[in-house]
Amino acid sequence: MKNNNLPENAIEISGLSKEYKTSGGSENLLALNAIDLKIPRGSMFGLLGPNGAGKSTFINILAGLTLKTSGKAVVWGFDLDENPRSVRASLGVVPQEIYVDPFFSPKETLHQQAGMYGVLPKDRNVDFLLKTLNLEDKADSYTRTLSGGMKRRLLVAKSMVHRPPILILDEPTAGVDIELRQQLWAYIRKLNEFGTTIILTTHYLEEAEELCDTIAIVDHGKIVRCAPTKEILNDADSKSITIKLSKNIKDMNPALKDMGALLDKDNNILIGYNPKNETSRDILRKVEDSGLEVRDFSVSGASLETVFLSITSKN
Repeated sequence: MKNNNLPENAIEISGLSKEYKTSGGSENLLALNAIDLKIPRGSMFGLLGPNGAGKSTFINILAGLTLKTSGKAVVWGFDLDENPRSVRASLGVVPQEIYVDPFFSPKETLHQQAGMYGVLPKDRNVDFLLKTLNLEDKADSYTRTLSGGMKRRLLVAKSMVHRPPILILDEPTAGVDIELRQQLWAYIRKLNEFGTTIILTTHYLEEAEELCDTIAIVDHGKIVRCAPTKEILNDADSKSITIKLSKNIKDMNPALKDMGALLDKDNNILIGYNPKNETSRDILRKVEDSGLEVRDFSVSGASLETVFLSITSKN
């Protein structure tokens, strides 16, 4: 497609449902319950939810591994019912499980995958992907000799070899140590900078907070919240204020204790509060009214983990 013909949204979902029949005559399981969702082109989109929320069902429907019960899905301008092959060609999916042929080299693996998508040898971007994902020096080694982090990067390269405009990463850093996780984050950002729309499911909420510009939270088969990451964090029911005092104190006075204040190792006062009920200025006034002189202060919002637990606990 020409740039001026690119779709505004990489994925548009309307009324998508998936119902599984259960044995024994009991009620059927509704894995997805008429969800509506728009994922903007070029975004880094987080799809979060507890186990069994419906994330994998959603991905499997788009990838053609599961048949939807009802609803409509449009991927890169192609209707899933009318053009399923075009939909699959528009997607690259990186599964959570690591599976690569141990007797193929990374270069052979990518050429084989490209061939399966009908990409001609002259049009393949194998060398570019190997370089981008820092696998260039292992291009001709047996895949079985690669480290776990390298194998995960190879899965990313494998999913991108047919140049899909959309990349879905299902728990890409599960079981990966912190250093490798940071490396994978860097590679994912690089792919996004090249224009790839990234959809990320993860159990590491700091990962979604770090990477994603928009987040949808799925629970019991429904989208319970979908908004820019900053907006979700700003809607939190809790914030904390760190107060630096002009003079150190040894003991917390009763008024501060009643506010749930804590004293950290640097003799700063830490107070949590609900921004919907009071402001940081209200907190500072109470501290000053207790007889303490404030030198400086900083306010931090709740983490995505706090917000996530707050939202899902209500459903």
